Amino acid sequence: MSPVRRCSRTACRRPAVATLTYVYGDQTAVLGPLATYAEPHAYDLCDEHSERLSAPRGWEVLRLAPDPDSLGPSSDDLLALADAVREAARQEPVQPRETGRRGHLRVLRGTE
Repeated sequence: MSPVRRCSRTACRRPAVATLTYVYGDQTAVLGPLATYAEPHAYDLCDEHSERLSAPRGWEVLRLAPDPDSLGPSSDDLLALADAVREAARQEPVQPRETGRRGHLRVLRGTE
């Protein structure tokens, strides 16, 4: 599991929920869903700081709403997970066999 990304605001320890980027040529601040990866010229913001965001005078703030369909697992993801669980339940458990000993440690090999 990857670590939780935190808000970029100084002294804020809340988890990030949105990413802020700037388009300097258009004088636009773009606030959108949390980016997949942390980018060096983007700022991750928590819920509170993303709601209170303001831009310099003359700038426009463009708020992009997240796609509700992409927030949770899709029905395809759930079906694939259910199929994987069923398949794992059908297989017999593999019993490792001991092939050697070194002091208190044992070397185990699978039956592959």
